[in-house]
Amino acid sequence: MRSLDPLAGVAVFLHLSELLSFSATAERLGLSRATVSTQVADLERRLGVRLLQRSTRRVTLTEAGQAYRDGLAGLLDQVRDAERLAASFQTEAVGRIRVTAPVEFGHRFLVPALPDFLATRPGLVVELDLSNRPADLIATGFDLAIRGTIDVDPNLIVRRLGTSPVHLAAAPTYLAARGMPDRPEELEAHDCLHFAGLRWGRSWLLCRDGAEHRQPIRPKIEINDGEALRQAALGGLGITLLPAFLIGDDLRAGRLRPVLADWTVPPVPVNAVYPANRAIAAKVRAFVGFFAARLAQVPDLRG
Repeated sequence: MRSLDPLAGVAVFLHLSELLSFSATAERLGLSRATVSTQVADLERRLGVRLLQRSTRRVTLTEAGQAYRDGLAGLLDQVRDAERLAASFQTEAVGRIRVTAPVEFGHRFLVPALPDFLATRPGLVVELDLSNRPADLIATGFDLAIRGTIDVDPNLIVRRLGTSPVHLAAAPTYLAARGMPDRPEELEAHDCLHFAGLRWGRSWLLCRDGAEHRQPIRPKIEINDGEALRQAALGGLGITLLPAFLIGDDLRAGRLRPVLADWTVPPVPVNAVYPANRAIAAKVRAFVGFFAARLAQVPDLRG
Protein backbone atom coordinates (compact mmCIF):
# COMPACT_ATOMS: atom_id res chain seq x y z
CA MET A 1 0.00 0.00 0.00
CA ARG A 2 1.32 3.43 -0.92
CA SER A 3 2.03 5.65 2.10
CA LEU A 4 -0.09 8.78 2.43
CA ASP A 5 2.56 10.39 4.65
CA PRO A 6 4.89 12.57 2.52
CA LEU A 7 7.51 12.43 5.27
CA ALA A 8 7.51 8.65 5.67
CA GLY A 9 11.11 7.46 5.44
CA VAL A 10 12.53 10.95 4.82
CA ALA A 11 14.33 11.28 8.16
CA VAL A 12 15.87 7.83 7.74
CA PHE A 13 17.03 8.71 4.22
CA LEU A 14 18.62 11.97 5.37
CA HIS A 15 20.57 10.25 8.13
CA LEU A 16 21.56 7.47 5.75
CA SER A 17 22.69 9.96 3.09
CA GLU A 18 24.99 11.49 5.71
CA LEU A 19 26.39 8.28 7.21
CA LEU A 20 26.25 6.12 4.06
CA SER A 21 25.86 3.06 6.26
CA PHE A 22 22.70 1.13 7.07
CA SER A 23 24.18 -0.18 10.31
CA ALA A 24 25.38 3.23 11.53
CA THR A 25 22.02 4.81 10.63
CA ALA A 26 20.13 2.09 12.48
CA GLU A 27 22.34 2.58 15.55
CA ARG A 28 21.91 6.38 15.51
CA LEU A 29 18.12 6.19 15.20
CA GLY A 30 17.63 3.24 17.54
CA LEU A 31 16.11 1.12 14.78
CA SER A 32 16.89 -2.26 13.34
CA ARG A 33 18.91 -2.45 10.12
CA ALA A 34 15.92 -4.15 8.48
CA THR A 35 13.62 -1.26 9.43
CA VAL A 36 16.04 1.27 7.92
CA SER A 37 16.25 -0.76 4.71
CA THR A 38 12.47 -1.15 4.49
CA GLN A 39 11.76 2.54 5.03
CA VAL A 40 14.24 3.59 2.34
CA ALA A 41 12.87 1.01 -0.08
CA ASP A 42 9.32 2.23 0.56
CA LEU A 43 10.44 5.83 -0.03
CA GLU A 44 12.06 4.87 -3.33
CA ARG A 45 8.90 3.06 -4.45
CA ARG A 46 6.78 6.07 -3.56
CA LEU A 47 9.06 8.44 -5.49
CA GLY A 48 9.51 5.98 -8.36
CA VAL A 49 13.27 6.52 -8.44
CA ARG A 50 16.38 4.89 -6.96
CA LEU A 51 18.01 7.11 -4.36
CA LEU A 52 20.91 4.88 -3.32
CA GLN A 53 23.35 2.51 -4.90
CA ARG A 54 24.03 -0.44 -2.61
CA SER A 55 26.85 -2.92 -2.66
CA THR A 56 28.36 -5.28 -0.13
CA ARG A 57 31.04 -2.70 0.66
CA ARG A 58 29.48 0.71 0.33
CA VAL A 59 26.40 2.86 -0.08
CA THR A 60 26.41 5.87 -2.40
CA LEU A 61 23.83 8.38 -3.52
CA THR A 62 22.47 8.27 -7.03
CA GLU A 63 22.14 11.52 -8.98
CA ALA A 64 18.44 11.57 -8.02
CA GLY A 65 19.34 10.79 -4.43
CA GLN A 66 21.80 13.70 -4.28
CA ALA A 67 19.21 16.05 -5.80
CA TYR A 68 16.59 14.82 -3.31
CA ARG A 69 18.98 15.36 -0.40
CA ASP A 70 19.88 18.86 -1.62
CA GLY A 71 16.18 19.70 -1.90
CA LEU A 72 15.66 18.61 1.69
CA ALA A 73 18.63 20.58 3.02
CA GLY A 74 17.94 21.93 6.50
CA LEU A 75 14.74 19.92 7.00
CA LEU A 76 15.99 18.01 10.04
CA ASP A 77 17.20 21.22 11.64
CA GLN A 78 13.77 22.77 11.04
CA VAL A 79 12.11 19.73 12.59
CA ARG A 80 14.39 19.89 15.62
CA ASP A 81 13.74 23.62 16.00
CA ALA A 82 9.99 22.99 15.77
CA GLU A 83 10.23 20.22 18.37
CA ARG A 84 12.17 22.50 20.74
CA LEU A 85 9.62 25.27 20.22
CA ALA A 86 6.69 22.94 20.93
CA ALA A 87 8.43 21.52 24.01
CA SER A 88 9.09 25.04 25.33
CA PHE A 89 5.36 25.52 25.86
CA GLN A 90 5.59 22.86 28.59
CA THR A 91 8.61 24.40 30.30
CA GLU A 92 8.29 28.15 29.64
CA ALA A 93 5.34 30.52 30.01
CA VAL A 94 5.22 31.63 26.38
CA GLY A 95 2.57 32.09 23.72
CA ARG A 96 -1.05 33.18 24.13
CA ILE A 97 -3.21 32.18 27.09
CA ARG A 98 -6.97 32.54 26.66
CA VAL A 99 -8.80 33.06 29.96
CA THR A 100 -12.50 33.57 30.66
CA ALA A 101 -13.67 35.01 33.99
CA PRO A 102 -16.77 36.68 35.50
CA VAL A 103 -17.03 40.36 34.63
CA GLU A 104 -16.89 41.80 38.14
CA PHE A 105 -14.17 39.39 39.29
CA GLY A 106 -12.02 40.22 36.29
CA HIS A 107 -12.34 43.98 36.84
CA ARG A 108 -11.62 43.74 40.55
CA PHE A 109 -8.84 41.15 40.74
CA LEU A 110 -7.49 39.92 37.40
CA VAL A 111 -6.93 43.09 35.39
CA PRO A 112 -5.23 45.06 38.23
CA ALA A 113 -2.80 42.17 38.78
CA LEU A 114 -1.88 41.63 35.11
CA PRO A 115 1.03 44.13 35.12
CA ASP A 116 2.77 42.19 37.89
CA PHE A 117 1.97 38.86 36.24
CA LEU A 118 3.32 39.88 32.83
CA ALA A 119 6.34 41.79 34.13
CA THR A 120 8.39 38.60 34.48
CA ARG A 121 6.76 36.80 31.54
CA PRO A 122 7.59 38.87 28.45
CA GLY A 123 6.90 35.93 26.15
CA LEU A 124 3.28 35.62 27.21
CA VAL A 125 0.18 37.28 25.77
CA VAL A 126 -3.12 37.24 27.74
CA GLU A 127 -6.48 37.16 26.00
CA LEU A 128 -9.11 37.82 28.68
CA ASP A 129 -12.82 37.22 28.08
CA LEU A 130 -14.98 38.80 30.79
CA SER A 131 -18.35 37.07 30.77
CA ASN A 132 -20.77 35.47 33.20
CA ARG A 133 -21.90 32.91 30.62
CA PRO A 134 -21.04 29.22 31.14
CA ALA A 135 -17.91 28.31 29.19
CA ASP A 136 -17.21 25.05 27.36
CA LEU A 137 -13.42 25.08 27.46
CA ILE A 138 -12.96 22.39 24.83
CA ALA A 139 -15.43 23.84 22.34
CA THR A 140 -14.38 27.48 22.78
CA GLY A 141 -10.64 26.93 22.94
CA PHE A 142 -10.09 28.67 26.27
CA ASP A 143 -7.04 27.50 28.19
CA LEU A 144 -8.55 28.40 31.55
CA ALA A 145 -11.80 29.52 33.15
CA ILE A 146 -12.36 31.28 36.47
CA ARG A 147 -15.78 30.22 37.72
CA GLY A 148 -17.79 29.61 40.87
CA THR A 149 -20.11 26.61 40.94
CA ILE A 150 -19.30 24.25 38.07
CA ASP A 151 -20.61 20.99 36.69
CA VAL A 152 -18.29 18.10 37.49
CA ASP A 153 -16.48 16.96 34.33
CA PRO A 154 -13.81 14.25 34.46
CA ASN A 155 -11.96 16.00 31.63
CA LEU A 156 -11.41 19.13 33.72
CA ILE A 157 -9.04 19.98 36.54
CA VAL A 158 -10.55 22.22 39.22
CA ARG A 159 -8.28 24.16 41.57
CA ARG A 160 -9.86 26.19 44.36
CA LEU A 161 -8.49 29.74 44.40
CA GLY A 162 -10.63 30.99 47.24
CA THR A 163 -14.05 31.02 48.86
CA SER A 164 -16.05 34.16 49.53
CA PRO A 165 -18.81 34.59 52.13
CA VAL A 166 -22.10 35.94 50.77
CA HIS A 167 -24.13 38.63 52.53
CA LEU A 168 -27.55 40.21 52.41
CA ALA A 169 -26.98 43.96 52.59
CA ALA A 170 -28.60 47.33 52.02
CA ALA A 171 -27.67 50.99 52.32
CA PRO A 172 -28.48 52.76 55.64
CA THR A 173 -30.73 55.19 53.73
CA TYR A 174 -32.87 52.34 52.40
CA LEU A 175 -33.18 50.67 55.81
CA ALA A 176 -34.04 53.97 57.46
CA ALA A 177 -36.89 54.46 55.00
CA ARG A 178 -38.19 50.87 54.78
CA GLY A 179 -37.09 49.24 58.01
CA MET A 180 -34.92 46.23 58.79
CA PRO A 181 -36.54 42.83 58.09
CA ASP A 182 -36.50 40.41 61.01
CA ARG A 183 -37.48 37.23 59.16
CA PRO A 184 -36.74 35.94 55.63
CA GLU A 185 -40.45 36.04 54.79
CA GLU A 186 -40.41 39.81 55.17
CA LEU A 187 -38.13 40.08 52.14
CA GLU A 188 -41.21 39.69 49.93
CA ALA A 189 -42.34 43.14 51.05
CA HIS A 190 -38.96 44.73 50.28
CA ASP A 191 -37.29 45.98 47.13
CA CYS A 192 -34.75 43.30 46.25
CA LEU A 193 -31.81 43.70 43.88
CA HIS A 194 -31.30 40.33 42.21
CA PHE A 195 -28.54 38.83 40.10
CA ALA A 196 -30.30 37.87 36.86
CA GLY A 197 -30.03 34.43 35.32
CA LEU A 198 -29.37 32.33 38.42
CA ARG A 199 -30.26 28.66 37.96
CA TRP A 200 -32.61 28.63 40.94
CA GLY A 201 -34.60 31.65 39.74
CA ARG A 202 -36.00 34.47 41.85
CA SER A 203 -35.28 33.16 45.33
CA TRP A 204 -32.50 33.41 47.91
CA LEU A 205 -31.19 30.47 49.93
CA LEU A 206 -30.74 31.23 53.63
CA CYS A 207 -29.50 28.91 56.38
CA ARG A 208 -29.76 28.85 60.18
CA ASP A 209 -29.24 26.13 62.78
CA GLY A 210 -28.56 23.56 60.08
CA ALA A 211 -31.83 24.21 58.25
CA GLU A 212 -32.19 25.72 54.79
CA HIS A 213 -34.87 28.18 53.77
CA ARG A 214 -35.52 29.06 50.14
CA GLN A 215 -37.09 32.52 50.18
CA PRO A 216 -38.97 33.76 47.09
CA ILE A 217 -38.35 37.43 46.29
CA ARG A 218 -39.89 40.07 44.06
CA PRO A 219 -36.93 41.82 42.43
CA LYS A 220 -37.15 45.56 42.04
CA ILE A 221 -34.12 45.35 39.76
CA GLU A 222 -32.47 42.39 38.04
CA ILE A 223 -28.95 42.83 36.67
CA ASN A 224 -26.51 40.23 35.38
CA ASP A 225 -23.50 42.09 36.80
CA GLY A 226 -22.44 42.05 40.44
CA GLU A 227 -20.72 45.44 40.41
CA ALA A 228 -23.85 47.05 38.97
CA LEU A 229 -25.92 45.47 41.76
CA ARG A 230 -23.45 46.83 44.29
CA GLN A 231 -23.84 50.34 42.89
CA ALA A 232 -27.63 50.00 42.99
CA ALA A 233 -27.47 48.93 46.64
CA LEU A 234 -25.14 51.81 47.53
CA GLY A 235 -27.66 54.13 45.88
CA GLY A 236 -30.34 52.99 48.32
CA LEU A 237 -32.45 51.10 45.78
CA GLY A 238 -32.97 47.97 47.88
CA ILE A 239 -31.58 44.85 49.54
CA THR A 240 -29.06 42.78 47.60
CA LEU A 241 -27.25 39.48 48.01
CA LEU A 242 -23.61 39.60 46.96
CA PRO A 243 -20.26 37.96 47.79
CA ALA A 244 -17.92 39.62 50.26
CA PHE A 245 -15.24 40.11 47.61
CA LEU A 246 -17.59 42.71 46.11
CA ILE A 247 -19.13 44.34 49.19
CA GLY A 248 -16.78 43.48 52.07
CA ASP A 249 -15.19 46.94 52.09
CA ASP A 250 -18.63 48.58 51.97
CA LEU A 251 -19.82 46.59 54.99
CA ARG A 252 -16.70 47.44 56.99
CA ALA A 253 -17.00 51.12 56.09
CA GLY A 254 -20.71 51.25 56.90
CA ARG A 255 -21.75 52.19 53.37
CA LEU A 256 -23.84 49.00 53.46
CA ARG A 257 -25.34 47.27 56.48
CA PRO A 258 -25.91 43.53 56.98
CA VAL A 259 -29.50 42.33 56.67
CA LEU A 260 -30.80 39.21 58.50
CA ALA A 261 -27.34 38.86 60.04
CA ASP A 262 -28.40 35.83 62.10
CA TRP A 263 -28.93 33.90 58.86
CA THR A 264 -26.11 32.70 56.60
CA VAL A 265 -25.88 32.23 52.86
CA PRO A 266 -23.79 29.46 51.22
CA PRO A 267 -20.39 30.87 50.26
CA VAL A 268 -19.25 31.31 46.67
CA PRO A 269 -16.22 29.27 45.59
CA VAL A 270 -13.73 30.71 43.13
CA ASN A 271 -12.22 27.99 40.97
CA ALA A 272 -9.62 27.81 38.24
CA VAL A 273 -10.81 25.24 35.70
CA TYR A 274 -8.71 23.88 32.85
CA PRO A 275 -8.61 20.78 30.65
CA ALA A 276 -6.93 17.73 32.12
CA ASN A 277 -4.03 16.24 30.22
CA ARG A 278 -0.68 14.77 31.06
CA ALA A 279 1.30 17.86 30.12
CA ILE A 280 -0.35 21.02 31.40
CA ALA A 281 1.15 23.96 29.51
CA ALA A 282 3.57 26.09 31.50
CA LYS A 283 1.51 29.20 30.74
CA VAL A 284 -1.51 27.67 32.51
CA ARG A 285 0.57 26.55 35.49
CA ALA A 286 2.10 30.03 35.73
CA PHE A 287 -1.24 31.82 35.57
CA VAL A 288 -2.94 29.59 38.13
CA GLY A 289 0.02 29.63 40.50
CA PHE A 290 0.36 33.42 40.39
CA PHE A 291 -3.30 34.17 40.99
CA ALA A 292 -3.69 31.49 43.65
CA ALA A 293 -0.94 33.24 45.63
CA ARG A 294 -2.35 36.71 44.90
CA LEU A 295 -5.94 35.85 45.84
CA ALA A 296 -4.79 34.12 49.04
CA GLN A 297 -3.96 37.63 50.31
CA VAL A 298 -7.54 38.88 49.81
CA PRO A 299 -9.43 38.67 53.17
CA ASP A 300 -12.83 38.36 51.50
CA LEU A 301 -11.70 35.30 49.52
CA ARG A 302 -10.64 33.22 52.51
CA GLY A 303 -14.08 32.60 53.97
